[in-house]
Amino acid sequence: MARKLAVIGAGLMGSGIAQVSAQAGWDVVLRDVTDEALTRGTDGIKASYEKFVSKGKLDAADAEAALRRITTTTDLDAAADADVVVEAVFEKLEVKHEIFRTLDKLVRDETVLASNTSAIPITKIAAVTERPERVVGAHFFSPVPMMQLCELVRGHKTSDETLATTREFAESVGKTCIVVNRDVAGFVTTRLIAALVVEAAKLHESGVATAEDIDTACKLGFGHAMGPLATADLTGVDILLHATDNIYTESQDEKFAAPELMRRMVDAGDIGRKSGQGFYRY
Repeated sequence: MARKLAVIGAGLMGSGIAQVSAQAGWDVVLRDVTDEALTRGTDGIKASYEKFVSKGKLDAADAEAALRRITTTTDLDAAADADVVVEAVFEKLEVKHEIFRTLDKLVRDETVLASNTSAIPITKIAAVTERPERVVGAHFFSPVPMMQLCELVRGHKTSDETLATTREFAESVGKTCIVVNRDVAGFVTTRLIAALVVEAAKLHESGVATAEDIDTACKLGFGHAMGPLATADLTGVDILLHATDNIYTESQDEKFAAPELMRRMVDAGDIGRKSGQGFYRY
C-alpha cells in the first residue's frame, strides 16, 4: 500500500491524524495557513509522543523516527504527490469547498480525498470536484491517538474502491472502522451524540435535573464513559451547537433543535473546558 499522506489543517484533529499516521510508518505532510498554527500542531505531537514514551507505551527511537516522517508547510501544493489526503479544517462548507476545489486540480487521479467532517454531507463537499467518486468521509475522534473509532462515510458517488482504500488507511493507523452507507447530515455518531446532548440540555434547562445528575444517569445507567453535558464541555458547546444546527437544517427533525440555553451559553462565551465555563466550571 502507498504510504504518502497529506493532512490539511494542523489543529487538534489534523495534528492527531498526522501523529498516528507517522507512528504507523506513513510519510506525512502537515499543512496549515500559518507557521504559528504548524508550530502549535507539531509541539502538540511532540508532547504527546513524549507522554507515550514516559508511560512505556512507545519506544523513544520510534517516537523520533515518527517525528522525522512529518514535514510541515503552508503550501497546499505539497499535497500534489499524496496517495491519501485528509482535510481537517473548520466545519464550514465554504472553507472546505475552497480546499477541495484546489486539491481536485493538484492531486493525481487515483488519490483519495477524505474529509474529517463530523456533520457536513460528503456529497456537498464532493460536488465542487471533478472526481466525486474519489471523495469520502474519514471522521476520526478526539483525541485521535486515544480514540479507536473512524467513521467512514460514502458520499452519493463514492466508489467501492475509494471506500476500501480509506478503510485500509484507517486500519493501518490502528483504527476500527464503521461504514455510513447513506450520506445523512451528522452520519451515525454525531446524530447520536447531538440528540443526546440536546435532550440532556433541555432536561437541565427546564429544571428536571442538574447537569451532574443527568451525566451520572448516563454513566451509571447506560455505562457511558462520560455524560452528555460533560462531553459537550469537552468538545465545545459552540462546536456541538454548530453540528446540531447543521443536522437540523438538513433533516428538519425536531429532536435536533437545540434549546435556547445552548445558544445563550455560546453567546456568553461559556463554551466548555476551553473557556473555563460550560455546563460545569473548570
